[in-house]
Amino acid sequence: MANVKVYDMNGQPVSDLELNDAVFGIEPNAVVMHAAVVNYLANQRQGTQSTLTRTEVSGGGKKPWRQKGTGHARQGSTRSPQWRHGGVALGPKPRSYRYSLNKKVKRLALLSALSSKVAENEMIVVDAIKTDEFKTKTIVNMLKALNVEKKALIVLDTTDQKVIKSAANIPGVKTAQYNTLNVYDILNYDKFVVVKDAVAKIEEVYA
Repeated sequence: MANVKVYDMNGQPVSDLELNDAVFGIEPNAVVMHAAVVNYLANQRQGTQSTLTRTEVSGGGKKPWRQKGTGHARQGSTRSPQWRHGGVALGPKPRSYRYSLNKKVKRLALLSALSSKVAENEMIVVDAIKTDEFKTKTIVNMLKALNVEKKALIVLDTTDQKVIKSAANIPGVKTAQYNTLNVYDILNYDKFVVVKDAVAKIEEVYA
């Protein structure tokens, strides 16, 4: 089993934590992680884009010239797709891009993402993250003490509004609960900062 250091909010090591290999020590599967990320991004699409077809464009009710004898190509409407101000042929219409992955695939992708963070030394376990007031500086100082210089995903074991609101104004920092994790967020952020109690709950759910 892998061992990681547990730090306090001042960046000082306070203990060691043994991670469950079934959750944090598997061989990462890049194929399923990619499938999970594509699925997540597809499900975020609103699918509200829409173009006007020739039946929806205003005008064009009159045949622009007679069928024969003008030397022009025959035309039935000035709102056909080949005309300026005409309708769009085969353009996008509102639709849903949502699709689902198998449960086993989603589970393997999440475990692969967690394991990849441990393997790349990008997982930082914190004993507890607490603040007595809504203060961004508290979280900023904690991240500096932990040497987090790039994007960070902070994972909490409970919904602590003071911590969530305090981190909300920091560019490149996102907070999440242990039960709302997704593969995209884990891989998208450079550092995976997780509370010790949240690690235990993650192992309890996915081990």
